[in-house]
Amino acid sequence: MRVSALLAEAVAVALAAADITDGDVDPTCGHSLARLGYDRDFAAARQNTSALSQPAVPAVGWRAVELDPERREIRIPREVMLDLGATAKALAADRAATRIATALNCGVLVNLGGDISVAGGPPDQGWLVGIVDNRGFDDAQAAASPTGPRPPQHDSVVTIRDGGLATSSPKVRAWSRGTARLHHIIEPSTGMPANSCWRTVSVAAATCVDANTASTAAIIRSGRAPGWLASQQLPARLVGHGGEVVAVAGWPAGPSGKGSRP
Repeated sequence: MRVSALLAEAVAVALAAADITDGDVDPTCGHSLARLGYDRDFAAARQNTSALSQPAVPAVGWRAVELDPERREIRIPREVMLDLGATAKALAADRAATRIATALNCGVLVNLGGDISVAGGPPDQGWLVGIVDNRGFDDAQAAASPTGPRPPQHDSVVTIRDGGLATSSPKVRAWSRGTARLHHIIEPSTGMPANSCWRTVSVAAATCVDANTASTAAIIRSGRAPGWLASQQLPARLVGHGGEVVAVAGWPAGPSGKGSRP
């Protein structure tokens, strides 16, 4: 099918993310998520707590998607359902920040649910970004509500001046089906949520897309993630389920220290 320029770009970005992560961040996980019940608005999906009645569906694999960017044509097998959630929100943040900075000729920070992109000249002190490590969906909803409790204390605060920053976590988009505890970050080879040793991974990179790709892959790679992030020279903060913190590639040390990312 011939598609719009925007969809062609979004699919190209998703395929590039799959390529550079050796398929860990795979856009063909759509049926995997649907089989687990995440095929509607999340607030509605989590209301169904009945046991799963069908086995998991592994991803078909990103190489099954053929994209001709010049002709804007995509060929997808009938059994494939694309899910661009791992990269599309970050792409939207990058596009929005660039467009606003150009239109208004000023510094801009765009935050779409933890996917942050900055463009234009930053404030003199840079952009201060707070990170919360242990927040679930209900906590996030309450913090966003005008009648809810005061915003949570940040577990880490960093300064960024350009590029992007993204945080991935299996805690915010988590739900139960029967006795199974599920979340939205899928291991493509199994079609099931990744069994990760990290509850939160935050990564700084040249773009929000790059940061989001790396943070998502780090959740899936679990114990192998720190070495991989360090080899890519991506500043990152990884937090284990017990609260232990691992900082790599120049991420400021300390639970709440401030510092500029390299």
